[in-house]
Amino acid sequence: MGEFFSSVNSFLEAALFFDILFGMVDGVKLPFLVVWLISGGVYLTFLTKFINLRMFRHSFNIIRGRYRTADDVGEISSFGALTTALSATVGLGNIAGVALAVALGGPGATFWMIVAGFLGMSLKFTEVTLSLQHRIFLKDGTVMGGAMEYLSRGLAQKGYAQFGKILALVFAVFMIGGAIGGGNVFQVSQALGVVSQEVDFFDKFPIIFGIIIAIFVGFVIIGGVTRIAKITEILVPIMAIIYICASLWILAYHFDKIGEAISIIFHEAFSTSAIYGGVAGSIVHGFQRAVFSSEAGIGSSPVAHAPVKTKYPVRQGLVALYEPFIDTIVICTMTALVIVITGVYAHDGPYMALIEAKEGAALTSAAYGTVIGWFPIILSVSITLFAFSTIIAWAYYGERAWVYLFGSKYSVIYKLSFLSLIILGTIVNTAVLVDFSFMLFLTMALPNILGLFILSKDVKIALDEYLVKLKSGELDAEALR
Repeated sequence: MGEFFSSVNSFLEAALFFDILFGMVDGVKLPFLVVWLISGGVYLTFLTKFINLRMFRHSFNIIRGRYRTADDVGEISSFGALTTALSATVGLGNIAGVALAVALGGPGATFWMIVAGFLGMSLKFTEVTLSLQHRIFLKDGTVMGGAMEYLSRGLAQKGYAQFGKILALVFAVFMIGGAIGGGNVFQVSQALGVVSQEVDFFDKFPIIFGIIIAIFVGFVIIGGVTRIAKITEILVPIMAIIYICASLWILAYHFDKIGEAISIIFHEAFSTSAIYGGVAGSIVHGFQRAVFSSEAGIGSSPVAHAPVKTKYPVRQGLVALYEPFIDTIVICTMTALVIVITGVYAHDGPYMALIEAKEGAALTSAAYGTVIGWFPIILSVSITLFAFSTIIAWAYYGERAWVYLFGSKYSVIYKLSFLSLIILGTIVNTAVLVDFSFMLFLTMALPNILGLFILSKDVKIALDEYLVKLKSGELDAEALR
């Protein structure tokens, strides 16, 4: 079985990351998937006339409940949907992924991560708006939305019914695979690896850690998306504050080095140095890690936003702008600055073994540990919270994909299997399964962004109509006071 997964991984990697330059430029390799994501982000940013900048303040007012109306329909608040989506994205990508991006792509990767986050805001706006435009309310009271619905229903409206259905089915399979591995097994195994270093009991009895996590996750996901939203509304701000405070502590301690670090980041972003692969290496590593971190363009978070209480699909799309901003532009940038300032990314330094082993979490821990000696304890708590929040969010994502394929009455099969895999992830080597699921995770971008290209004009029309109502004062008039 391991050989089968390995062979599939190799095939998917060759398909997703083949060099579109075909080796014609020495030392430069541009993977197809990275170019695919960049092209989608650039196109949608210009199509929406830089929606990621001009509606930032209005988006914040929506989040704080300023534009609630009597006609809002759904299950959860805008803030609850935002925190549910953030719970899936704010996690190990911010801790381990950023460290690896800087170590492997150089400090310049930080600049390209920020660019990816900026373009990702347009991607998020578009995919979440489409999710609300094409969501449906099932007989059991739950909501179905996300890429499965706008690929099948949206493309059907364009005359591509069969093609859209195929894309939706493929996407649903990929999402279940991504939920099982990257959203479940990987999270619990990484959390166990850090916690067991601080708590000997879990090192001796790892299955107990898995059972505890499974019980808490089961309690949350059995309650459905409303309970998930209630938990994440509390958990996400707490874990974000813990990590941001630690980052600010380090940056304040090295305040005199921040200017130099920023200068290095900008210089290396356009450097042709072969040490980190030059400009292409910085771009590739920056965008790859940004995608793992914010999931913009992957099509996963639209599922979390689908049940939101709102009258206008565009309105929740504007809320989703904040996901890549918080996750990538704020938190990832803070982590990257700490990595650069402390110098742990240096290939001739004492942490080269961690870089070669791609131990991103350990590298971040080492960077923060240079100032905060007890940071590994904080990191173990943070990673556990990050892992838990990611697991419950991806449990919901996978469950919605499962319901799309098999129907609501079989969702209990998925939930029990998902909980069992949490325990399994603490007692067996699941490296091949995780690699396989991560490939499925990335592959979700292929059908999703294709759908965004085809359906983007519908979003543009809805956005223009919304802006006319906003300018006329109609939206303020109908808002509840």
